Amino acid sequence: MLAFLIQRVLQAIFVMFVVALISFSLFHYVGDPVLNMLGQEATEADRAALRARLGLDQPVVVQFYHFIVNAAQFEFGISYRSARPVTDLIIERLPATLELAIISAIFAVVMGIGLGIYTALRRRSWLSRFIMTASLIGVSLPTFLIGVLLIYLFAVELGWLPAFGRGQTVRIGDWWTTGLLTSSGLRSLILPAITLGLFQLTLIMRLVRAEMLEVLSTDYIKFARARGLSDRVVNLRHALKNTLIPVITIIGLQLGTIIAFAIITETVFQWPGVGALFITAVRFVDVPVMAAYLMMIALVFVVINLVVDLLYYAVDPRLRAQGGGK
Repeated sequence: MLAFLIQRVLQAIFVMFVVALISFSLFHYVGDPVLNMLGQEATEADRAALRARLGLDQPVVVQFYHFIVNAAQFEFGISYRSARPVTDLIIERLPATLELAIISAIFAVVMGIGLGIYTALRRRSWLSRFIMTASLIGVSLPTFLIGVLLIYLFAVELGWLPAFGRGQTVRIGDWWTTGLLTSSGLRSLILPAITLGLFQLTLIMRLVRAEMLEVLSTDYIKFARARGLSDRVVNLRHALKNTLIPVITIIGLQLGTIIAFAIITETVFQWPGVGALFITAVRFVDVPVMAAYLMMIALVFVVINLVVDLLYYAVDPRLRAQGGGK
């Protein structure tokens, strides 16, 4: 177990190093930051002074070293657009993105696994066929179109839910804000959460259904039924446990995808999260914010993949047997 953990941690460090190199390259190939910050009317002396203050007059290797050290401390410099620390900008917006991603992930995982089990066990029923047909909508339609359709139906036509914004929020502690404690915040979260989680829900549901059908046709399930075990015990204790082994990996990747692709949902619903901040940074070529967002998303995927690998190692006894054999 320890050797497995060390190997995965070293792989994660290498991935983060490569992402840091890509992020650092943005500073050198996407415009001149000094020119963007000072404008055309600045003198050469002003530009030279700003370059020295930002450390841009140092060799590239030294700059990359300082970038890695600062990134390890979650320091990404000053935003070119707002002239504020990038870390402060991300911290202000991070609660909105995490709240949306967590609710969407819970919605996708719970509904995806539940519907996948039902459509596998009752695959000939009319409700199961309707669910599988309706799931094609979540797979086929792009996220932004689903969001627009939900806004038109529930916000414009029916007037049940707000079309944009986060609603009223409550501050908890020094930096965390949440809309889960207010009625307007909960109502504002429903449509974005469904839009963001619908695609992942359909993928998880179809994967669980396919894996469950495959497991139910194996010999040890037939042997369990021959022993006289009830359908509930066979389906939930034996079949479901083995079904979830390959599903864990997909669920982990989809959780990372939810955070990474929250940009589209936040843009459609004008959600004040990190994704909307990144879109603004791209529009104004705010390179420090772009680099920080890239590093943050990479860290999310690396951590999730590390957790998924450890869960896979704990759930699948074959991996533990191979490790013990070595």
